[in-house]
Amino acid sequence: MDDATRGRTRRNRRPTEDERLLARPRANTDFLSTDTWRVLRIMGEFVDGFEALADVGPAVTIFGSARVGPDDPLYQTAVDVARTLGEAGFTIITGGGPGIMEAGNRGAREAGARSVGLNIELPFEQHLNPYVDTSVTFRYFFVRKMMLVKYAQAFIIFPGGFGTLDELFEALTLVQTGKVRNFPIILFGSAYWSGLLTWLRETVLPARKIAAADVDLLIVSDSIEEVRDLIVRSTYDAQWRAGTEAAAQEVTRRVLARRSERGEAGGND
Repeated sequence: MDDATRGRTRRNRRPTEDERLLARPRANTDFLSTDTWRVLRIMGEFVDGFEALADVGPAVTIFGSARVGPDDPLYQTAVDVARTLGEAGFTIITGGGPGIMEAGNRGAREAGARSVGLNIELPFEQHLNPYVDTSVTFRYFFVRKMMLVKYAQAFIIFPGGFGTLDELFEALTLVQTGKVRNFPIILFGSAYWSGLLTWLRETVLPARKIAAADVDLLIVSDSIEEVRDLIVRSTYDAQWRAGTEAAAQEVTRRVLARRSERGEAGGND
């Protein structure tokens, strides 16, 4: 595609609802284009999501790159992980798109487990993969992200890019601040994640931007069976992760308390 064609595509495409919401405010008397109207649409998306997912039961959300094809060994591994979890009684939730998301839904389908895809409206087309049983398409990323967390007992994070990292660090923040409890965050593929873990331990930790207890929130695995066993354990033993999570939460509490005593503004970062 040449530059001229790209330019025409950008001009002709319809802006997504996320784009409209995040656009700079401007004078507008059309109620259907105001942020007030968007609040009602956002509320409707929450209602749709709650109704569609209320009965999913124990579930695991799987994240990973949309750029992985079926011929990639990682794709088959994700299928096997999802199938193994499905056979253990878990619903599989993904973003509903291609790549690792498709592999997760495919594994659920092969296990006869419920396969959920939570799709997102994008400026370019992203269709639901063919292995989704229950689907919801969202206009707003933050509503979708809420659903991906709310109905899951754990996250499995396969190798991925910005979107995957976004979900990873949001989940870590939720656990670190006590918003979510007894919630394993599993990084699958030690070779891929080793660089990130090294950076956290050797750069971020010495700079005192996180604590050692925060890094401990991450579980790294290369074993399908280990992942299954970890999630089963967390489902039936609510105290298993309690000590690890409490340690990270206590460090965060102490840091914020010291800042408050010194009269410093700001939240968790």
